[in-house]
Amino acid sequence: MTKKNLNKRELLRYAGDFSQLFGIKEYVLVDGKAKGVRAYDVKNGSGLEFTILADRCLDIAGLSFRGINCSYFAKAGIVAPEYYDENGIGFLRSYLAGFLTTCGLRNVGSPCEENGEYFPLHGRIGNTPGEQVNASTTWVDDIPVMTLSGQMREARLFGENIVLSRKIISKYGENKIVLQNTLENLGFKREEINLLFHFNMGYPLLDADSILVTPTAELIPRDQEAINGAAISGECQAPTPDYAEQVFYHDLNADDEGNTCVALINKRLLTGVVLHFSKNELFNFAQWKQMGEGDYVMGMEPCNCYVGGRIDPRNANVKEYLEPGETRNFDITIELLGSLDEINATIQKINTL
Repeated sequence: MTKKNLNKRELLRYAGDFSQLFGIKEYVLVDGKAKGVRAYDVKNGSGLEFTILADRCLDIAGLSFRGINCSYFAKAGIVAPEYYDENGIGFLRSYLAGFLTTCGLRNVGSPCEENGEYFPLHGRIGNTPGEQVNASTTWVDDIPVMTLSGQMREARLFGENIVLSRKIISKYGENKIVLQNTLENLGFKREEINLLFHFNMGYPLLDADSILVTPTAELIPRDQEAINGAAISGECQAPTPDYAEQVFYHDLNADDEGNTCVALINKRLLTGVVLHFSKNELFNFAQWKQMGEGDYVMGMEPCNCYVGGRIDPRNANVKEYLEPGETRNFDITIELLGSLDEINATIQKINTL
């Protein structure tokens, strides 16, 4: 563990180069279908380490805390965006999952067609390379702050022109990541926005010992398979042969300002991941429970829609739009828990919302 409250000059007494303790490492992957993908490894000095893929929407690939992996990698692994196939379920052949995949910006969930336009599975933004990507470490109040920023554009001739600007912030010695997202409509017509942040928890954080803790006011199973598992939706099982995925929508309780949080916790490992967000920005929380062999993942998904695609009847009365020139923020704070006291305090906070 690092000493607390050492200023810049004091830290230099212990380390000739700050990369010994914290920092951002930039590199390019060179093998297989990952070849050419720009990546950034971030180490923040609290035991929190994660990888950002600049060519995959500045999404978070791997994430570990104090040596414990928290993310899930699907079979395809890291795939460069040029292999993306938007037809049918081709998305799944380049789907890493990772700790975070961003879904949208104009469709989430099932592929569909509306007014003659095709909308692919989970939208296109997660396979979009970042532009104006910048990595920096600055000192704020004598604390190193690591920041990655960039923007992704979803645009076409005679169509939409929407930009997602993203900033990922992590302070030295803190067990948190701040994910700031801003959508801007640069076009001249109103655009429907479907946005989902697909956080994917994996082994060993995810195990039969793990539980999903949510301040759920109402649980809505997506289909009959989910209805069958609703009574144990928050419990986890060991990898199960022929497991059929279950999806649940949670209407979460929140405080007076709309703030809420959810957590996946493994008390045996004294480790947990908490997502803090605002229901004023992301009103829905989708849970993807997949306990299959090889496909072993718990998806925690704050969103502003339902996952049946933009033509899903569930979305009819909740559609959100960006007017020409309008911007909207969708911010999420990721917190890592590393002690029984932190875990118990988080469970108490969630249960009292």
